[in-house]
Amino acid sequence: MSKRRDHLARYIALGAFFVVVCLIFIARLINIQVAGQDYYTETLSDENRTRTVKIQAQRGCIYDSTGRELISNVYCYDMYLDAGSIPSGLGKNDTVLYVIDCAKKCGEYDKCFTEPDHPFVFKDGKWQLDEDFMSTVYGKRMNRLMTDLEFEPDEKDSEDAPVTWENTDISEVRDTLRQRYGLVDEDGKEQYPEDVRELLFRIRLDMELKYFSTAEPYTILRDVSIELITAVKEGSVQGVEVSCRADRVYNYPDVASHILGRTGKITAETAEYYTEKGYALSAIVGISGVEQAFEEYLHGEDGELTIVEDEYGNTVDSYVSVEPVPGQDVYLTIDIEFQRVAEKALESNIKLIVDNAKAKIETEGKETLIGEDASSGALTVVDRKTGAVLALASYPTYDLSKFSEDYDKLLSDENSPMFFRALEGTYAPGSTFKPGVAAAALSEGIITPYTEIVDEGVYKFYENSQWQPKCWIYTPKYGMQTHGAVNVSKAIQVSCNYFFYDVGRRLTISKMNEYCSAYGLGEPTGIELNEKTGILASPKEREENGGTWYDGDTLAAAIGQSDNIFNPLQMSCYLATLLNNGTRYSAHILKEVRNYYGDVTYTAEPKVLSQAKLTETAVTTVKYAMKDVTENGSAARVFVNYPIVIGGKTGTAQVSTTSSDNAVFTAFAPFDDPAIVSTCVIEHGASGTDAGFAVRDVFSAYFGINQSTENTDTNKDTTGEANEG
Repeated sequence: MSKRRDHLARYIALGAFFVVVCLIFIARLINIQVAGQDYYTETLSDENRTRTVKIQAQRGCIYDSTGRELISNVYCYDMYLDAGSIPSGLGKNDTVLYVIDCAKKCGEYDKCFTEPDHPFVFKDGKWQLDEDFMSTVYGKRMNRLMTDLEFEPDEKDSEDAPVTWENTDISEVRDTLRQRYGLVDEDGKEQYPEDVRELLFRIRLDMELKYFSTAEPYTILRDVSIELITAVKEGSVQGVEVSCRADRVYNYPDVASHILGRTGKITAETAEYYTEKGYALSAIVGISGVEQAFEEYLHGEDGELTIVEDEYGNTVDSYVSVEPVPGQDVYLTIDIEFQRVAEKALESNIKLIVDNAKAKIETEGKETLIGEDASSGALTVVDRKTGAVLALASYPTYDLSKFSEDYDKLLSDENSPMFFRALEGTYAPGSTFKPGVAAAALSEGIITPYTEIVDEGVYKFYENSQWQPKCWIYTPKYGMQTHGAVNVSKAIQVSCNYFFYDVGRRLTISKMNEYCSAYGLGEPTGIELNEKTGILASPKEREENGGTWYDGDTLAAAIGQSDNIFNPLQMSCYLATLLNNGTRYSAHILKEVRNYYGDVTYTAEPKVLSQAKLTETAVTTVKYAMKDVTENGSAARVFVNYPIVIGGKTGTAQVSTTSSDNAVFTAFAPFDDPAIVSTCVIEHGASGTDAGFAVRDVFSAYFGINQSTENTDTNKDTTGEANEG
């Protein structure tokens, strides 16, 4: 009985002890969590440090006028080195090599790792500086780094002269840098295996040239997999972080490539501009096309992630301190399917000309230079009433999704597929210039719709001139014919050069150009993309380029020759201005902008740029004359039995005695109330008429007409279409 009491006493004592211990722990826990919280926080805060890293804003998407998504984003992961937590000194090398080793083990070395560009090349048995690299923004930083390392650049001829290092031993520069990065010791002994030395050197130098710091993390691997991220994180290596990045996805990669453009790294030429706007030099920006033109809408505003670390570099907290603002979405005025039709029509038209020309040379023994060398061109379509751009086609073109891999091939292509001919190509308008001259002369009262001028073949007004121009029909090919007595309507229909020589002389070059400038010829169209405005021939322009203007130059200018060269969009805008009774609207490709929530923040409105003082009689006369061109004149065979009435004008411009002439055609539809205007230019297309097939095809697509380019005899001689000026 006494033994049972002893056991019971022991159990009670143990139980009491256990309860006391539990109460002590509970009390301590309460003290730490409640009463001791301020002390705990204050104690740790003295040892913690805070830093911020950028959160990349999502770039806005690009849509066509119907809401089809043309360029969107796909999200991928990048691995970067964080200067705030990466070990200093040689720890950087070990961290870099660890990441690269993990990439190799996961089979992603070639997939996601690209060796950085390098300033050094081994050439002619010695190390030299790469001229291409040294011309970039990082090359300029390399110059500063070498100066900081107390290397002396060559003497410059002037302050504007580039820095050169011809008298510097570049091998010594490399050795100094390799020692700086701990790749060799003070005695020159290598510290790392041979297979990683050069790569490690490249990365360490690249980090320095990109100003690796807490404000500028260094991206070491792009588009990494979750497997690789896990492998790296399992090593508990400090200083390696992962970020989410949006890459551009081209949903119509082979259409509208010149229009949409590309994104890329900030270039040396734009570095100052973007850094002043707060961009990091590692930022991706628009570098061409719509991506560049609307960068301010698409880019968005980067956010900030605040990271709290203890004294050992361990992250104890992180939070978004500044929310990123996504870029806005851009909606264009083009319909991507209509743009596809325009591009296909242009390509087919060029191939049609070439095929028919080669067939004639082979089967009929025709002379060459009848279009067999046609290889490129452009086509533009605008809304007559608003200036909205509906299509900009340039041939040849390229695939945006394969641009990087095809770059060398594109660069070496003699037909220059990267050249945006619709906006950057400039061409003599030839006889498509004549309707504008006619409208000016009619409005000024120089002629009336009934004024007749007798074509005598050779224009001899300037008897002492060395240049007495002939009408295009006054040639052995046509038996020295003339057009006889013609009024302005007939002169446009048959494209009589003689008539316009005389009208141009009477109008004078100054008055002619007063109207042509108001039409927008030689002036910016207003489009948001980069363009070349070309030249409106004038005495002032000639003199500024060291030449002399002669009386005969006015005659040549009146038929679209002399120094006149314009881009294809200008030609469409010029015709639209005539049809609008002289009101010129700014061309634009931006329809509207919407923010991340779908709210419209900008809507394009028609904008008047200039006003030509055209009379109603002048516009009506020219309009009906252009209808005659497509029904009874040089473009009649292109539009035979066409179901809607249109107006147009052909133009043929000589560019060389060793190549076919350029072909130009501009037109509007429908006749009664024109909705759209289109211009096609085909380099070496031989005849302006033959550029009409592409325009016919875009009209058919726009108005729902089932008619397309057929294998037509494009070299048939038709009155008013050969060598018409």
